[in-house]
Amino acid sequence: MSQLVSIDTSEGVRTIRWNRPEKKNALLREMYSAAAEAIETGEDDRDVRVFVLGGTPGLFTAGNDLIDFMEAPPHIGGSGDMPPVERFMRALMSAKKPIIAEVDGLAIGIGTTLLMHCDLAYASDNAAFKTPFVDLALAPEFASSLFFPARLGRSAASDLLMLGSTWDAARAKEAGLIVDVFPSENLSAEVRKRALILAAKSPGAVRTAKELMQAPEESAEQRMRREGALFADMLSSPEFAEAVTAFMERRAPDFSKFG
Repeated sequence: MSQLVSIDTSEGVRTIRWNRPEKKNALLREMYSAAAEAIETGEDDRDVRVFVLGGTPGLFTAGNDLIDFMEAPPHIGGSGDMPPVERFMRALMSAKKPIIAEVDGLAIGIGTTLLMHCDLAYASDNAAFKTPFVDLALAPEFASSLFFPARLGRSAASDLLMLGSTWDAARAKEAGLIVDVFPSENLSAEVRKRALILAAKSPGAVRTAKELMQAPEESAEQRMRREGALFADMLSSPEFAEAVTAFMERRAPDFSKFG
């Protein structure tokens, strides 16, 4: 693991933090590799229920370290070894467990586009979001041209991806890029609180909810049938039995024994 990425696992939450503040957390290949490994191994670890992705106080990330990045740029569909940035984004996109982004300060380039692949994103009141791809004579990355218009609307997506505007936290929340905004000094505690709530829930139900929300577009009838089949199967699951028993006994359910 790189010393430029800190990783902590406790109470079901694996927290992954960029740790290169002297360079505004500009991302190197070794940082992407370490973060990807943390997600990949966490997916197979039943003690990990939730991932939190953050930076250092006042800094999420200024985006890619361009000199390092140009030595191994992404090559979707290309041959050879997968570049670390692509490995990280694929780990993020394919994760079955929930991922929460904690954005304090700058979120530039991939620091903004990766939010589309997180399940929840929270920001501090001094956060700043910018995707300067066109300014660098580049195309949008990692399906941002698909996810931004779908979530934010075409005009707002164009403001980010073409005009290259910088959004503050209030604008990002209004547009739906993030869920909520907190004072910088409270952000980590607020994210941790929500991560622990999520980690205490039925892991099977959380994974199923995420899977459904990521499923390909289909008609309402098809989705209801899909949900109905899953709902029926889960009625006989041990996790449902624990939830019902806890309700009847007026206690909090204990899902710690379920992976």
